[in-house]
Amino acid sequence: MALRVIKLDGDPILRKKSKHIDKVTDRINVLLDDMVETMIDANGIGLAAPQVGVLRRAIVIDVGEGVIKMVNPEILKSDGSVVDIEGCLSVPDLSGTVERPETVKVKYIDENNEEKILETKELLARAVCHEIDHLNGILYTDKVLEYVDLKDIEEEEKDE
Repeated sequence: MALRVIKLDGDPILRKKSKHIDKVTDRINVLLDDMVETMIDANGIGLAAPQVGVLRRAIVIDVGEGVIKMVNPEILKSDGSVVDIEGCLSVPDLSGTVERPETVKVKYIDENNEEKILETKELLARAVCHEIDHLNGILYTDKVLEYVDLKDIEEEEKDE
């Protein structure tokens, strides 16, 4: 495994649509493993292949429930609506509120070439939507309702 360089906002690759992966090969598994290592090293909860310069439909997520590796993820159904704060490893030091579905049903291929369907909610649903947006050249900043200074929120929480 190896750390990869995370592409930052302004890099044209972040605005391109990623290509379908026909089969999970050893090379794709190396990419997924590198993405997990890179995400953990950067203290993130999700990472999409374009963020490390690879235009392929692959994402990794870990919201504290274990790593999930998704190839060709596709949202089958979403329900509800929640506005919450998001950030992004490709847009450091910036956060904002974004409206996302409360629940998401997603179909994907895992690292063993097996098709899976996962029902997600709350933070995991938000992360799935955020990372799939990356595969379509969309950044969360395209959907921000209001930018937020996390330092102000941390200070408010200390005062309570």
